[in-house]
This record gives sequence, C-alpha cells and structure tokens, in this order.
Amino acid sequence: MRGKARKAFPDHWSFLLGEISLYSFVVVIITGVYLTLFFHPSMNQVEYHGSYAPLRGRLVSEAFDSTMHISFDVRGGLLIRQAHHWAALVFVAALLMHMMRVFFTGAFRKPRELNWVLGFLLLVLGMFAGLTGYDLPDDLLSGTGLAVVNGTILSIPIVGTYLSMFLFGGEFPGTDLVARFHTIHVLIIPALMVGLLLAHLFLAPAHRHTQYPGRGRTERNVVGPPLKVRAVKSAGFFLLVAGVIFTLAAVAQINPVWRYGPYRADQVSAGSQPDWYMGVADGLLRVMPGWELTFWGHTLALDNLIPLLAGVGVFVAMGVHPFLEAWVTGDTREHHLLDRPRNRLVRTALGVSWISFYLVALIGAANDIIATRLHVAVESVTWAVRIGLVVVPPLVYVLTRRWALGLQRQDRDKVLHGRETGIVKRMPNGEFVEVHEPLGQEELALLTQRDTFKPIVPGTTVDGPGSPADGGGPDGGFRPVRRLRAALNRTFYGDEVPIDEPPAREHQEIAGGPTPPAGA
Repeated sequence: MRGKARKAFPDHWSFLLGEISLYSFVVVIITGVYLTLFFHPSMNQVEYHGSYAPLRGRLVSEAFDSTMHISFDVRGGLLIRQAHHWAALVFVAALLMHMMRVFFTGAFRKPRELNWVLGFLLLVLGMFAGLTGYDLPDDLLSGTGLAVVNGTILSIPIVGTYLSMFLFGGEFPGTDLVARFHTIHVLIIPALMVGLLLAHLFLAPAHRHTQYPGRGRTERNVVGPPLKVRAVKSAGFFLLVAGVIFTLAAVAQINPVWRYGPYRADQVSAGSQPDWYMGVADGLLRVMPGWELTFWGHTLALDNLIPLLAGVGVFVAMGVHPFLEAWVTGDTREHHLLDRPRNRLVRTALGVSWISFYLVALIGAANDIIATRLHVAVESVTWAVRIGLVVVPPLVYVLTRRWALGLQRQDRDKVLHGRETGIVKRMPNGEFVEVHEPLGQEELALLTQRDTFKPIVPGTTVDGPGSPADGGGPDGGFRPVRRLRAALNRTFYGDEVPIDEPPAREHQEIAGGPTPPAGA
C-alpha cells in the first residue's frame, strides 16, 4: 500500500472534469436513496390533501402525491429533491466535457480504447437515467415529454408498436409506466453504471494516467505529485462539488411540479422543454418537416424516424471515432502523452463541428420560447435552425481547421525564432531588426514534443507513423478500400506543420551571440 501511495499522478486542471462527474454521481446516489424512502411508484388515483392549497381535492396519482409530500411535508425533502436533479444535470455535463477533453487530446488511443467505450456507455446510460427519473413524478411537463418519446418509439418500423405496448403496459400512458420506470431508474441503470464506473476506475491505473507534453515527460514515465497527495486534494474537491450542488439546490428552483400539476392525457404543457442533454433530440423533432410515406396500407412517419436516426447517429459517430481514427492512421503504438488539440487538425475540427451541431439542435428545442421572447414567428426560428444544421457544422469545421493550422505555424515560428519582445534595434548597416527572446526549456519541450506522421501510400507495407514495426499496412483488403484509407490518411495529416528543434545557428542568433561558422 505504501508503494501504491507513492505512485505519481499527473496534475492538470482538465483532469478535474472526470472527478466532477464522479463526485456528482455520488451525490446522485446518496440523494436518490433518501428520496426512495418516501416515493410511491404507483399510478393509482388518490385525492390530494397535502400542504399545497391550490391542488387540494384534485385527483392525482400516488407518484405525484408522494412527490408533493416530499417537496412540502418531508423535512429537507425539497432540498434533497432539487439537489438530486441538479447533481444529475452536473453529472451528464461533466461527463460530456470530460469525454470532449479525452477526445481533443487523443487520450482514447491505444491502450485506452476500452476506457473510451466505457465512458461513452456511461454517458448514454446517464442520459436515460435522467429521462426515466424525470418522468417519475407523473406531472404534466414530464407527461408531455413522455408523449413525444412515445411518438418517436411508434415511428420505428415494424417493432415500434410492440415496444410502446411493452414499455407502457398497454395504450399510452398505461397504468404501469411509473412502476416500470422506477425499477429501471433506481435498479437497472444504476447497477450498470456502477459496474461500468468500477471497470473504468480499475483500468485507469492499469494503463497509467496520461499526461500533457512537457520537460522531462515521456511515453515511459509519469511526472506529478504522489497519489496520496492527490487523494487529499480529491477529498477537498468532493466537498467543493457537493457544496456547489447543494447551494444550487438551495437557491435555484428546478422542476416545480406543483406549478405544472398532475399529468392528463388531454392536456399539453406550453413552453415545455426537456433537460439540456435530451434537447438535441427534441430540437431535431421540432425542426423536422412533417414528412410521411404511405405504402401497402402502412404509414412511415419520417418526421419522427429521421430525427431518431440522426440523434443516434450523432452519438454513435462519437463512440466509434477512436476505432475509425486508428484504422485511418494505422497507428498501433501505445500512447501516454496527450496531443495538443491544435496539432491534430481534423480531429479537432470534427469535434468542434460535432459540438456545433449539438448546440444548433439545442436551440431548435427552444424555438417556441425564442419566438415568444424575441417577438418573431416560430416558423422563422425553425427555418433558421434547419439551415443552421446544414450550414454551421461544415463552416465550423473549416474555420477550426484553419485556426488550428495558424496556431501550428505560430508555434513553429516561436521555436525557430524565439518569442517577439517588441524591442527593435538598428544594426550597424542601418537595418532594423526585432529582438527575439529564446524560449524556455519547458515551453520548448511543450512545442516540440509531438509526433510527425507521414501519409501512407496505397500498396505499401508501411503503416502508421512511417515505421514497418508499427504493423499492419494498407496493403490488405480490396483496392477501393486501400485507396479510401490512403485518401483519409492524407486528409488527416496532410496539412500538419512539422516542428523540429531549432539548429544551433538559430539558437545563437536568437540569443544575440556570435554566429557559428557555416556548416556548424
């Protein structure tokens, strides 16, 4: 144990994103256990006689009645309930940001492909956990969202009707929905998430922690404080995360079910939006035209099916990217040093383009609110989002790629000529030159510590970064596949700016010393 406690752990602010998701998940579990003690997962109708006067005498489900009891009659119940909801939102947000950090820095490369898959599954399960928990109170807002979910399920060809009947126990909304969602929310999904989380935490030390480039950092070592120091800091981070979540729960109201009232199938809550992580699906549904196809007496609801496929495709693209990149680059080596996002043009541009698509779809989920608040036609907002979904991602891809390329060239100039000081000197021959300051060893190592890849050529046996030892090769498979792979490889690496250590002559010129003789 003493040896394990002395194990080095890299220190960087971005590593905290994963810890925030872990700590918020702990808060979700603790608060969820407390809420389970008072919640009744039943859709049986009862008359409300609680503390909230406007709803007294109304027929509500036992689920809604117990939610109102938790909010108004259980000591600290509303605080715990809102902390549970806020912690769920923070968990999904921190997990998505953590995965984006892993994506942009290339931390998913060998040997961590399995860790990426585990994180991706955690994100998907977290979203479905939020969806099932959001529907448990059986209020009008969650019921409206659930009707949208039911419509999407029904749009699935052949099996959609059967899936809906199985999920709701009959015609929507059925009588078993809350009980089934309660089992899924408090038992099945948490068990799967805990299993994935334990596997992720087990694999992380087995593969060694990744670290950013820098002086003294290589693929074979780890530079950072010992694990016991990191553990003490992590305990403080947990208290900070829990404190922020409970502060939000105390001062920021969320999901006030008493304002919405109990769910009724003949009513729809105006201005209803899901939690942000499901906003991309709702936004795609709202901006999709009402297309339908009818053949052989059957109707194919494309206005629901296409958004469903697009939403699934967006997340599947994120999940399979590490394997697609490994195939394109042919890089089978183990990597423990992270990439700077600017040094991987296509990966960074694809990631930012993915985020832009997500944000545009999220705007589409609020088209009615935007139209009301800005006093514009909702059709105008819808068309703006439709155009944005097609135009914005490619435009963002091009701009990000050019921006990263410009940053690469700036780094190369710094390495070769030093940092600009703003001081201009006049030489004896009358020439004016700007004085450059040589870079420090730490910054020089950061800028030069990167791989320089060579594009693969169809028909060769050399793969990856130009070494036969890297294995594989584009020589296998059909010729069209080989050509496609070579073309993708050139796209992935073709515009990178090589950065090498400056020669001794440049070092002398930067430092202002005597220039060594030619050939030195």
